[in-house]
Amino acid sequence: MAKVYDVPADVLIDKLAVMLRDEGIVAPAWIPFVKTGSHADKPPQNRDWWHVRCASILRKIYLHGPIGVNGLRSEYGGGKPSGYGAAHHRDAGGAIIRNAIHGLEKLGYVEKLDKKGRAISKTGMKKLDMLATVILGEMTAQNPQLRVYA
Repeated sequence: MAKVYDVPADVLIDKLAVMLRDEGIVAPAWIPFVKTGSHADKPPQNRDWWHVRCASILRKIYLHGPIGVNGLRSEYGGGKPSGYGAAHHRDAGGAIIRNAIHGLEKLGYVEKLDKKGRAISKTGMKKLDMLATVILGEMTAQNPQLRVYA
């Protein structure tokens, strides 16, 4: 069975976003009006950005978990220019990350650990590993010279 480490992140996140949308992860009503953080100039242009962010957060929790909201805020933050000087790092908004985590907890893919943050649950790990196996199978079917050592 393939793991999340074995497949490209963009392919996994795109397919996982579609799966989360079909499973009914609910986007808050304020989504069209917010930026992703103080470092961003404009709101995201992708209409489906909420589900993509949820999928990306689930992947990051799989790879780096247990991780807290502040750790994820730092991961999703970016540089904000300050006058003529170099850009300084600003954290991403916490409400977006918290709401995404709560939605993933309701689906049973993420669980809370005391004093450590969030970690991937067994059902979440199984879901991501099965999706990675499907993606790796599609990649080897398209390119037979691709060697898989998983």
